[in-house]
Amino acid sequence: MKEKLILRPPEATDGMALFDLVARCSPLDTNSSYCNLLQVSHFSDTAVVANRASQLVGSVTGYRLPNSTSPTWFVWQVAVDDSARGLGLAKQMLLDVLARPHMADIEYIETTITRDNEASWALFRSLARQLQASLSESVMFEQQAHFQGRHATEYLVRIGPLTL
Repeated sequence: MKEKLILRPPEATDGMALFDLVARCSPLDTNSSYCNLLQVSHFSDTAVVANRASQLVGSVTGYRLPNSTSPTWFVWQVAVDDSARGLGLAKQMLLDVLARPHMADIEYIETTITRDNEASWALFRSLARQLQASLSESVMFEQQAHFQGRHATEYLVRIGPLTL
């Protein structure tokens, strides 16, 4: 029998485990280990990690969008280890963060996804359906204009308004 998955807010000591998890989760962009430390410490109230047998096997990092006219949670990255795929963990983690009392006012969820990341498109479309909210997309960072051709276009995905 597999060990139970434990969802919890991240702690600063999870930074390197997050760095290692993201490195195992292609096609995710790796961040610096310092960036991951900031994600799990500064943004722990809007992030979640999933542990199984003391190993980090999943994570959602995000933050409240500053200067937004509507309360918006920007999902920075969703990572699920191969050993935990197929369990619905990604959506479970997203819903875990949304269910926290301090997130009750969130009206929109935003993230960016490259066109070829089929798993992320499926996840966020499924989340929108479950939340009974609309999903829209638009170009946020264009391949040539923003990435000088070195990264695929990132599409802004917006779900909402939410009625949690």
